[in-house]
Amino acid sequence: MADTVGRHARVAAAVEEGVLAVLRSGRYVGGPVVDEARHRLASEFDWRYGVGVNSGTDALIYALLALGVRPGDEVIVPAVTFFATAGAVARVGAIPVVADVRPDLPLLDPTTLPLTSRTRAVIAVHLYGEPCPLPNLGVPIVDDLAQCAGASPAPKHGHIGAVSFYPTKTLGAAGDAGLVLTDDPQTEAALLRLTHHGMTFPYEHDLVRGAVGANSRMDALQAAVLLAHLPDLAARVAERRHTAARYDAELPAWVARLPRHASHPVHHYVVRAPGRDSIRATLAAAGVETALYYPRSLAAQPALAAFHPSPTPNADTFCADSFAIPVHEGLTSIDIDRVIDAFGRHRP
Repeated sequence: MADTVGRHARVAAAVEEGVLAVLRSGRYVGGPVVDEARHRLASEFDWRYGVGVNSGTDALIYALLALGVRPGDEVIVPAVTFFATAGAVARVGAIPVVADVRPDLPLLDPTTLPLTSRTRAVIAVHLYGEPCPLPNLGVPIVDDLAQCAGASPAPKHGHIGAVSFYPTKTLGAAGDAGLVLTDDPQTEAALLRLTHHGMTFPYEHDLVRGAVGANSRMDALQAAVLLAHLPDLAARVAERRHTAARYDAELPAWVARLPRHASHPVHHYVVRAPGRDSIRATLAAAGVETALYYPRSLAAQPALAAFHPSPTPNADTFCADSFAIPVHEGLTSIDIDRVIDAFGRHRP
């Protein structure tokens, strides 16, 4: 489902030169490489400012803290997403309210959002890179852009954004790294303090928007890796879109393709079909790997049972019949043929 070795080979010289320069500089935390990375990466996602953090999960946590989300507040999250979306809400002491998704796409349905007087924010997950449009809801929207690297344009509601650079992402680091995005210079300043122990002056620490700061910084080595990978991003997305176009045209008619916006960077190629497990077995026998993103609704996660999530029938159906097939930029034409041919061996 991913080829991190092959991806490194595409940009190996630039990555290794950048990492070696950091090692020789002695500036391992902060410094000019981190500043360059956060500004260039923010621009890639069409935001004015970016603050580097140590993971995509922390990006969500600090985005919520910067918005003033506090214990007891409610934050709406979609039922189909990685656990970190809800986990970040719980980590700041707030209540993750799991909302069902649309019947046709695993995105929040703006017509059924469970907004209450306690709702402090909504996390719009642009899943697989598909934009999740929401109207003005009267509360801030956090854009979860973890799977949107290379989207053109990147989805944006304009309140605050969060990005993951986990190694298997289309734009990935050589470890964990993340970014919080904002267009507001005061929010950028607040985030820089929140992620540096709330420091106002050396060894002087204060609350930041009512929250205690902590340590979460993108280190200079990961910043150097990301800067070296960034020039290759457009080519990766172009290759993914080419593969997706072949799947669109050549997979059997009984395979349901998800609707895809023109800006979609094809972080994953997900299909739906009854008898999913049997199909996956056929593909595995042909040497084709598949993956489940995600095998159960957030409402069914044991860690969230204490929050008493409501039923999510659309999400349950999606999680039961969907699966992903390889679409990364390391695939050859022969690899793509093999995937398509493997589907042809299955008899639904």
